[in-house]
Amino acid sequence: MLGKGFILGVSATVLAFALATSSAQSADASVSVDPVANSTAATPAAAPPLPTIAPTVTALPSAPPSVAAAQDEPEDIVVTAKRRAIAADPLENINETSFEVIQSVDKAFVGPVAIAYRDKLPGPLRKGIRHFLSNIGEPIAFVNFILQHKFGKAAETFGRFGINSTIGVVGLIDVAKKKPFNLPHRVNGFAYTMGYYGIKSGPYLYLPFIGPTTLRDVIGRLMDLSLIPTVAGPPFNNIFYAIPAGVLSSLDDRAEFDAELTRLRTETKDPYAALRAYYLNKRQAEIDALRGRKTPPPLPDPLAKADASAAPSQDKPNIAPAADAEKSEIGQQEAGPAEKSDQPKAQPQG
Repeated sequence: MLGKGFILGVSATVLAFALATSSAQSADASVSVDPVANSTAATPAAAPPLPTIAPTVTALPSAPPSVAAAQDEPEDIVVTAKRRAIAADPLENINETSFEVIQSVDKAFVGPVAIAYRDKLPGPLRKGIRHFLSNIGEPIAFVNFILQHKFGKAAETFGRFGINSTIGVVGLIDVAKKKPFNLPHRVNGFAYTMGYYGIKSGPYLYLPFIGPTTLRDVIGRLMDLSLIPTVAGPPFNNIFYAIPAGVLSSLDDRAEFDAELTRLRTETKDPYAALRAYYLNKRQAEIDALRGRKTPPPLPDPLAKADASAAPSQDKPNIAPAADAEKSEIGQQEAGPAEKSDQPKAQPQG
């Protein structure tokens, strides 16, 4: 644009100067001079006064043809896509940084260890560890069903805990879910109870060792983890029990979530936003199921790689389905061991 302006200015100046010079030459030509009357004296004829104002140029070309043609050419427009901010994630910049760092650690270390735990450890042993840790959490679910006035489910949970702790060899075998008992495992906790009574989830967070969560879920989880050690005492309040139990539980959850995590990384344009949508939709579905409400279907994921105008694939559902509540939510039976490869019971930090 600077070059174009310079050319315009020079063109206008040259044209004005040429017109003024031409006018001046015409005025000089009109001056008449009488012949010399004698050799000793000469009187020049009076010349008419020159115009004091140069002729006005009524119109100047806006630009030379080449410049005008260049102005008519359309300019390229570059559109940069930006993720839409949501009110539930006011700390998005911090959370996304945490997500990227943790994903790097997961790819380099946590993921391979979790897959080795899944593939190398004998299946019955891994199931036994999972059942044992799940059985330890039954009292937490029992207390929260009582707080939610769901006494029937509280009674079933108490019965599961008693049966599996005795007949099931301290919970290593899930006898209660089989005939003749048919008592399903149900997930519950203090975060669910807070949601049941209308406490909002608070800001979304992505934390080391926890992964996707919210402020309400962090507080509820801390209450869950403190209940058994406070009430039962040793060995549950011993660090030598708490750390190995937490590590084994996290590895098992990470291994079960591996298929979804792979899809998240390879089939979405924005893994951070897709995981956030997955978690928030799932948690809302859980709270709604607890309160007896029907969760509206989530909006289509705009971050998916597929064309927005194309119909969703039947074999590749949205990465953030709200219908996950059907298997592991409050009041619903959790997926059995054979089903857990497709549906994790919790969200690992990966």
